[in-house]
Amino acid sequence: MWEKVQQTVSFINERTNHFHPEYGVILGSGLGSFTEDIDIQFTIPYHEIPNFPVSTVQGHKGALVFGMIGEKRVVAMQGRFHFYEGYDMKEVTFPVRVMKYTGVSKLVVSNASGGVNPEYHVGSVVILKDQINLLPEHPLRGLNDERFGPRFVNMSEPFSVMMMAKAKEIAGELGIPVHDGVYLGLQGPTFETLSEYRMVKILGADCVGMSTVPEVIVARHMELETFGISVITDMGNEESIGTITHQEVLEAAQKAEPLVRSLIKSLIVRY
Repeated sequence: MWEKVQQTVSFINERTNHFHPEYGVILGSGLGSFTEDIDIQFTIPYHEIPNFPVSTVQGHKGALVFGMIGEKRVVAMQGRFHFYEGYDMKEVTFPVRVMKYTGVSKLVVSNASGGVNPEYHVGSVVILKDQINLLPEHPLRGLNDERFGPRFVNMSEPFSVMMMAKAKEIAGELGIPVHDGVYLGLQGPTFETLSEYRMVKILGADCVGMSTVPEVIVARHMELETFGISVITDMGNEESIGTITHQEVLEAAQKAEPLVRSLIKSLIVRY
């Protein structure tokens, strides 16, 4: 893994004239237009990058975008990788390791999720304060390479308390209603049954999805300061569960996207 990461980083450094971003951003379903807020310097399609997987999901474009947001150097992933696509967890999280060694010290992850908190509604913006890992494979399983991080990772603060506080402050200034909540990761690719939504709520989560959790674990393994944000695209209740489709998820995410874009952009500029 170490050799693969360094090979990929060397390729990216050559293609970007050693751009060295400070922020990494992983864009979830329906949120790929955030790159319009970036003064783009370089774009590299995933299929050109050594050792990189290729996204197979509608709504995930598949490119690394390098550029500026204000005075901050940023690399954004247009499309992420999921365990349900057939990749193992080391492949799913490989880009996070690569971002670290291109210079990234802060990571922003976004996703679309199903809500179980009754205070949420379709379109709610949720700042993630914690996560629950119910995915069937762990990204740190196997021999640990101490060059990446420790064998046992402290996950008491998966998401940066300081970044959360700054984001809430910014949201208040911009008039963006936000909630905070706990995200639970399941394998997918099926949407949850009504009983599974009830389970998610019983376990103490506010929303559920099929991504984010492994990327955050690996980010914390390498001591990246991490911020997570989710758009609620469906509610896990009797009224909505029977009709949800992936297209509806994308449409709901796209409606909330201007708010999420504005919040992430301001956070990057000001934090």
